[in-house]
Amino acid sequence: MPEREPDPKVKTFLEKLTQLDAGERAKLKRDAGKMIAEAQSIGLFYRLLPYGLNAAQEETYFLTATLYPMAESCAAGNLGASLRRARDPKNHKGLDRRVEILLDADKTQLPFRLRQAIQFLKSKRVSVNWHRLLEDLQKWNRSSRIAQKQWARAYFALPEAPTDENNSVLNETVDD
Repeated sequence: MPEREPDPKVKTFLEKLTQLDAGERAKLKRDAGKMIAEAQSIGLFYRLLPYGLNAAQEETYFLTATLYPMAESCAAGNLGASLRRARDPKNHKGLDRRVEILLDADKTQLPFRLRQAIQFLKSKRVSVNWHRLLEDLQKWNRSSRIAQKQWARAYFALPEAPTDENNSVLNETVDD
């Protein structure tokens, strides 16, 4: 499947976020998990926001802007893949439960649950694909739950078994 062209509004918005100084990032970070109406950084946010977004999109962009200062950026995978990279034998049971709760979050719970997930990723030094996150959050309330399914697949699916040249699974036979 060919890679689709990135949304220019998302690209411009994220470029503006990367150009913020430490004080501006801290101001946004203090509003993480809040709605725009509760925010202290509303002026800063609207200076970053691309023109022509509806109210629901503004909330999604705001959530992304407030989480952005919390973790490093990467270019690959969705949030489920990032969480999978942070999973280890010591934390897998609790993290599996947290991911399931995140995937079930509605639009009112999502900012809090997502803030927790991003803080966890930062503590594990795992980066986030912010472009993909913002695009996924814009699809969060779709009835198909496409974003949630993609995150779940990236997090919970077992990696493919290695195959040899004949495309058969290695070590498939069992000695009697």
